[in-house]
Amino acid sequence: MTSSLKLPADWSDLDAKAIDTARLLAADAVQKVGNGHPGTAMSLAPAAYLLFQQYLKSNPASPTWAGRDRFVLSAGHSSLTLYIQLFLAGYGLELEDLKALRTWGSRTPGHPEYGHTDGVETTTGPLGQGVGNAVGMAMAARRERGLFDPDTPTGESIFDHHIYAIASDGDLEEGVSNEASSLAATQRLGNLTLIYDQNAISIEDDVDIAFTEDVAGRYEALGWHVQTVDWTNNGTGYTEDVVALQAALDEARSVTDKPSFIALKTVIGWPAPTLRGTGKAHGAALGEEEVAATKEILGFDPSKTFEVDPAVLEHTRSQAGERGAKLEADWQLAFEQWRTANPDRAALFDRISKRELPEGWDAELPSWDADEKGIATRKASSAVLQSFKNLPEIWGGSADLAESNNTTIEGEPSFLPSDRQTKMWSGGPFGRTLHFGVREHAMGSILNGICLHGGTRPYGGTFLIFSDYMRPPVRLAALMNLPTTYVWTHDSIGLGEDGPTHQPIEQLAALRAIPGLDVIRPADANETAVAWRTLLAQNNRPSGLALTRQNLPVFPRGTEGFAEASEAAKGGYTLIDAEGGEPDVILIATGSEVQLAVKARTQLAAEGIQARVVSMPCMEWFDAQDDAYRESVLPNSVRARVSVEAGVAEGWYRLVGDFGKTVSLDHYGASADQATLFEKFGFTPERVTAAAKESLVAAEAGKFQLERAAFGAVRPVDPNA
Repeated sequence: MTSSLKLPADWSDLDAKAIDTARLLAADAVQKVGNGHPGTAMSLAPAAYLLFQQYLKSNPASPTWAGRDRFVLSAGHSSLTLYIQLFLAGYGLELEDLKALRTWGSRTPGHPEYGHTDGVETTTGPLGQGVGNAVGMAMAARRERGLFDPDTPTGESIFDHHIYAIASDGDLEEGVSNEASSLAATQRLGNLTLIYDQNAISIEDDVDIAFTEDVAGRYEALGWHVQTVDWTNNGTGYTEDVVALQAALDEARSVTDKPSFIALKTVIGWPAPTLRGTGKAHGAALGEEEVAATKEILGFDPSKTFEVDPAVLEHTRSQAGERGAKLEADWQLAFEQWRTANPDRAALFDRISKRELPEGWDAELPSWDADEKGIATRKASSAVLQSFKNLPEIWGGSADLAESNNTTIEGEPSFLPSDRQTKMWSGGPFGRTLHFGVREHAMGSILNGICLHGGTRPYGGTFLIFSDYMRPPVRLAALMNLPTTYVWTHDSIGLGEDGPTHQPIEQLAALRAIPGLDVIRPADANETAVAWRTLLAQNNRPSGLALTRQNLPVFPRGTEGFAEASEAAKGGYTLIDAEGGEPDVILIATGSEVQLAVKARTQLAAEGIQARVVSMPCMEWFDAQDDAYRESVLPNSVRARVSVEAGVAEGWYRLVGDFGKTVSLDHYGASADQATLFEKFGFTPERVTAAAKESLVAAEAGKFQLERAAFGAVRPVDPNA
């Protein structure tokens, strides 16, 4: 198969050489490190060059400029596709960075990482996530347009910008991409263009062994505007027709009522003579002979590596730099005019851009008086959300569980195209209430995209058990330090009759295992309010609220020995201490089980045993306190300890120690009312009391053994005595 490179008439020989330079830099970089993905970066070089040099509204000298377009490389394994364009355009990467691909301390890790390299808008690696991120960015762009400039016609606002994404076959095989793409069509995200690199190759070579659907037809059925650009000419010859792709991108930009999908048919690894179009070009170095032969085909010196003509680099950087500087300068002029005409919206823009909360923002947070009958923490969370009506940056919804998660801010319009409104949900394109549908996985990746786009703070709700469906984007939120918020309700067997498929057992422990994620399980309504206040004050980590379906008693605060709820911000605190403050045993509990510990304390006191009750709503916050504080709550001198949580015991042993006991659940639940389940599975004050006594016995025995060992070390026993 022979090839020709069909370029726009106004492009020069330097543009053609820049594209070929990009291909060979990809081949050389992978060859040098000995591993990686050269093929896609080689065949996508013309498309990526077109985007970065002609389409992306961006400025290499100002990578975080608010008016920029966003680019997402969902096919993160082809990181060189992005890195090389950042190098050519002048984003700060240099040739030495490309040479350091996939090595310790480099700015060119194996997959793009947000916050690590200028010009990288999101961390992509797990396939499909980038598609979801791009959908979230497009949604955030529209929401922010509504906050700051809702009345200007579409396409004329300084807040109108576009989201571009490149996806691979693997991205579109992953289900999360289809979930997100379906919602993008429902939302009519005309500011989103997805380029599908349809090279039909994956690690296992030809995708016909596993992926044979009509992908363009699928996207048409979803409701996208669909185009196909076939550089393979249906297998009869290879023409890298940049002009045709340019026309497709222009048409995509003109379609404002649908997201756009461009299927770009390429040959992976082009123009490597023997490995192009094979799985060998996908995920491994091509080999020195193949790289040299490719250089000969392109007219480069096969004996040289990382060859970049200074004239090429001067051309690409000056072209991208001058274009970007003008785009930003023109935008800045219009922005200043907008600021003058809209001082209140400008003040909101400034505040949200820095993720700052206004003075006194928490003055309207609800609080609750002591109440034995109590309130479910999901309902308390709903009451807290109602107090955020004057914080428009906080927006969100649920994965089709709004009435169960209680995630709706009453009276706020839905985020919907006008023709998608229903009798129950009215709103408009700039609304605040999100509807994710039954798409937990996409919800997670979309929330990340919203956070990545700008200063708004999204939240998304589902049942705690279904956090399993969204674990990949939750992990990525933690990896990227994004302040996403998850409202996970129905947090234990206490949800009752739905049975073991819906009752989380191992989820709390599994989520706590994610570094950088705060898992918060409040004990009552007031702890729930404090949890929201605390997590919103943080801008650099995600938080998950685990909330109850059933009512929990509201503890008296600041009276009868109970601590103020504000102490919950420390993650763990003495809710109610032993009489005299010298406990024999410490009872540590979370969520709905804290009430059991409080009742067990009373039972133990009747037997002359002094117990301290520690509420531990967030282990991560507690771990962040200093040693002195943690010692004051859990003194090392008190070795008798009991943890109480309706889930697996993993994670608790480090707090209860060698002599502690766990009141936990090491099996699945059952279908029955919550009161029956808690009794049958031993979540009662009596069981907590018994565990405390067992721990006291174990601690005393352990103390005796330690004393005996210590005594023996000083005065050895004479065997002849």
